[in-house]
Amino acid sequence: MTSGLFTDHYELTMLDSWVQSGAAARPAVFEAFARSLPVGRRYGVLGGLGRLLPQLADFRFDPAEVAWLRESGVIGSRTATYLADFRFGGDIEGYREGELYFPGSPVLTVTGTLGECAVLETLVLSVLNHDSAIASAAARMVSAAGDRPLLEMGSRRTHEKAAVAAARTAYLTGFAGTSNLAAGRRHGVPTIGTAAHSFILSHPTEAEAFRRQVASLGAGTTLLVDTYDIADGIRTAVEVAGTALGGVRIDSGDLAEEAGKARALLDELGATQTRIIVTSDLDEHAIDALADSPVDGYGVGTHLVTGSGHPAAGMVYKLVAIGDDADHLHPVAKSSAEKVSVGGRKQAWRRYDADGVLAAERFDRSGTGVPDGAAPVQVRLVRRGEVVHAPTPDEVREFTRSALATLPPDARSVAHGAPYLIAEEER
Repeated sequence: MTSGLFTDHYELTMLDSWVQSGAAARPAVFEAFARSLPVGRRYGVLGGLGRLLPQLADFRFDPAEVAWLRESGVIGSRTATYLADFRFGGDIEGYREGELYFPGSPVLTVTGTLGECAVLETLVLSVLNHDSAIASAAARMVSAAGDRPLLEMGSRRTHEKAAVAAARTAYLTGFAGTSNLAAGRRHGVPTIGTAAHSFILSHPTEAEAFRRQVASLGAGTTLLVDTYDIADGIRTAVEVAGTALGGVRIDSGDLAEEAGKARALLDELGATQTRIIVTSDLDEHAIDALADSPVDGYGVGTHLVTGSGHPAAGMVYKLVAIGDDADHLHPVAKSSAEKVSVGGRKQAWRRYDADGVLAAERFDRSGTGVPDGAAPVQVRLVRRGEVVHAPTPDEVREFTRSALATLPPDARSVAHGAPYLIAEEER
């Protein structure tokens, strides 16, 4: 199935009407933005752009799909002809992946014909809403963890394809690696993993399981020590691997208490360099609560990849300008209660204080350019249907780190609060 069918039924019924009336060829501008942030969130992080752009460039309908749409009564014959040759040939500008966004930020601007822009709505929102929710949750966890590494381990808690996207996004936002091999193969994310409780239980004794793991992976491996008794597990682990043991993982109990006891016991046994990794339904608040504990790293799964950890990003995709020719577009906007949109093509910029801290975000609809002393936010992404922005994962990762660093410490904290900024029109 092509990416063309990753859309809603009504996108094509609207298209069918526009094709019949001739309106499908009218120039138009659509915009993706969030009216608000999830309750308590102070900022959002844009995710998914690197997955979205190639899909938009390849957005099409194969003959069998067009025939099915026609037979199903979704479209008429003229629209079938239109879709048979469909290729997005417009332009896209937007915020870079990993960029901060706030209520009103014009994160994606799609310019082209009404028909070709409108049918992209579902795919745009599907990718950006999912990955931005993951990125925003991951950023809060990264901030809470400080210098301690985070490992993404959520594949078994979500859809198999969503798991790959989540692993990619978590890495780009600052996680050290993932347990998901598909993310490693497809996106170059470092993969990690040792053994589960089933490995321990498959051996006659815990000691035998540890010996087998060390024989396979070396003394620098991380041994799971909470299958039976954590203290006994630590003693056995050091006995088997020696004081050069790389790490122990604790996956149950009061993690702060158990980490403290584990550190004391490891030091007593001479394993002073052995790391303590904790897992078990961690979120940013649990990670923050462990800040003073002798923990060396975190494994995060459920609360990163499921809705329990990342409230919906809430982005929408709206028509903001339309015209009879490309030189005479006029703004259009919704005025319905609590769902107001701002019409017109927007150019966004930001101002920073002397210390490089983000101070304001503004946008302009006049097309007069970015004011002196301000920094543009949007970059060119697609030109005439061709992707022109394709940073490497390491470049996105570094950009995300630098973007988060522009927030003041109180805005980066995991405490609930109002959005740090609101994107507003320059007056």
